[in-house]
Amino acid sequence: MKKLILPFLAVILCLSSFIPAASAAPALQQGSYSGDVWDLQFRLQILDYYRQPMDGIFGSHTAQAVRRFQQDYGLKVDGIAGPNTWKALKRVSVNADELKMLARTVYSEARGEPYTGQVAVAAVVMNRLQSPQFPNTVAGVIFQPLAFTAVDDGQYWLEPDSTAYAAAWEAVRGWDPTNGALYYFNPATATSKWIWSRQQTGKIGNHIFAI
Repeated sequence: MKKLILPFLAVILCLSSFIPAASAAPALQQGSYSGDVWDLQFRLQILDYYRQPMDGIFGSHTAQAVRRFQQDYGLKVDGIAGPNTWKALKRVSVNADELKMLARTVYSEARGEPYTGQVAVAAVVMNRLQSPQFPNTVAGVIFQPLAFTAVDDGQYWLEPDSTAYAAAWEAVRGWDPTNGALYYFNPATATSKWIWSRQQTGKIGNHIFAI
């Protein structure tokens, strides 16, 4: 799976340097064209709803992708990316900058782990993003105080490799080898009674995952 993703991901990452993030979640519909449409198309493409080249133009293919997303997530199916659609989309997807944040987290926290273990770390971030117990942005989850050791010790800022990007990509697209975990820890070094008290969902590589 990783080998199939990497060539496509390389193209997306090249394009992503031109993609601004939609900050105010504007309402977009067929005929719209802006950097916000690039962001919308990127998010829909990473979730496999939009399969056309990203061009920043809200055409019929983008409208169809929005409708499919709305249908799958129980939203009003109108093909318009309004506030409710943006809110749901941001809970389950990332923009270009956030994909890099996720890859940095994977690389700094789990670069010595097997590939499934790297996907698992990214999945924990995505699970937190969807949980009311945690901040509702990728940056908020990653930079929450004491949330990730690599942020605290500065390793987060290491440049991620292509494997970390691929693992982040797969987690965003829905692969969760942790079975819904919100936490993980290394049993060889963890001393917190609290983390050991959490219900464990599995062990991958050197990490135990828990809820």
